Amino acid sequence: MASVTFKGTPKQLSGDLPQVGEAAPDFSLVANDMSAVTLADSAGKVRIISVVPSIDTSVCSLETARFNRELDNLPDSVVGYTVSVDTPFAQKRWCGTEGVEKMQLLSDFKGQNFAKSYGVYLDELGIAARCVFIVDKDGNIAYTQLVPEVSQEPNYDEVMNQARELAA
Repeated sequence: MASVTFKGTPKQLSGDLPQVGEAAPDFSLVANDMSAVTLADSAGKVRIISVVPSIDTSVCSLETARFNRELDNLPDSVVGYTVSVDTPFAQKRWCGTEGVEKMQLLSDFKGQNFAKSYGVYLDELGIAARCVFIVDKDGNIAYTQLVPEVSQEPNYDEVMNQARELAA
């Protein structure tokens, strides 16, 4: 199992991250309208899955807004999700306030099953570690970036370059 730091303090992840080349674990997350969203709903597309601890923190807010803008530079065959343990109501409020429309916010508040199956759950804190996964058109993990310090932003350029290559 991997570990990250949270404000400089080491924290153990609850499981193992799926490896590049493996089938992405299926999920059922809750959208802002309370509907279920699964991995299969975007089959045939490249999926950027940005996992954040809480949309109501400055770094998570910056990250989600940045990926939302970056999606404008990618083909329609790429979709973006931000996953957090925030309720769908909080996510909907945040999207309205920030004008985020391309990056779909999905809630893992019902049991944190996504964070646990993707190996990014921080049991001690009850949140997910910051991580970006890219799932290819065939449903396999094509890229993983576990951010070593939860309070830092990911390497956006690396994520976007990988997404561009997979969408080509």
